[in-house]
Amino acid sequence: MEPGPRQAPQLHTEIISWFTANARDLPWRRADCSPWGIFVSEIMLQQTPVIRVLPVWEQWMARWPDPAALAAEPSGEAVRAWGRLGYPRRALRLHAAAAAMTADFGGKVPGTHAELLTLPGVGNYTAAAVASFAFGRRETVVDTNIRRVHARAVTGRALPAPALNAAEMRLAVSLLPEDDAASVAWNASVMELGALVCTARSPKCGDCPVLGRCAWVAAGKPAPDYVPKGQAWAGTDRQVRGAVMAVLRQAAAPVPRAALHGPADLVAAGSPAEPAALTRLHALNAPEEQLERALAGLLADRLAEETGTGLQLPA
Repeated sequence: MEPGPRQAPQLHTEIISWFTANARDLPWRRADCSPWGIFVSEIMLQQTPVIRVLPVWEQWMARWPDPAALAAEPSGEAVRAWGRLGYPRRALRLHAAAAAMTADFGGKVPGTHAELLTLPGVGNYTAAAVASFAFGRRETVVDTNIRRVHARAVTGRALPAPALNAAEMRLAVSLLPEDDAASVAWNASVMELGALVCTARSPKCGDCPVLGRCAWVAAGKPAPDYVPKGQAWAGTDRQVRGAVMAVLRQAAAPVPRAALHGPADLVAAGSPAEPAALTRLHALNAPEEQLERALAGLLADRLAEETGTGLQLPA
């Protein structure tokens, strides 16, 4: 079921009013936040909770308040400052985007969807979100939270499809207000509603501003037609890669491969790595082939480079 012409304006009014009263005070939402600050937040928030992003975003913006400041430093510094946000290739994409902004856009974040798409690592979602939130443009922003609200409130499904499909995009386009300012407010409001109230596992339906209009509630809250698969972590290559990255981020010089493989007493023999980071890596007891696979992946992804004395973050 797609919304009729009378339903969408009511959803707009009720959800935007809820957002006005309940939105979190986040620094990238403030009027004085630059387009660069919004761009950085959008990259950091991909697959990462707000609570983890906030301190890193603030440190990042204090150190690199504009694209040129980041572009002037080695990409390895971006990876180091990324800390434990996860998916560190995003740090490399941010650095590459900053370099492109500096070279091609006068050190500024480009303001249109088409221009944003020319930046390294920027896809349709990021381009739409930055054009909307940083420049007030009417763009259809569709993330996981927005898709879930649309699925429940309008189509009566417990969860959106496992991957974004054409029908969901048509629905999102049909729901977007015509007015530029209202469209920006709608994008932010639905996203926040999905993050705080219409959550995936324990929705707070009693707090929802459109409870009386929700198609999913009206249908008796049918169960999802598939079971979402969580991402494993313990024992995976991702865990080992993360532990190796922690060693490299904290090291003052290239870390010999022997130190990464252990034993921990190599630290006392002069390894530049921090003992605690190496201890955490060795405690995983990763098989030799898994550790080598992790190292090869980090080198291939340019998250690390090998010198004559060991591995380090990109120079």
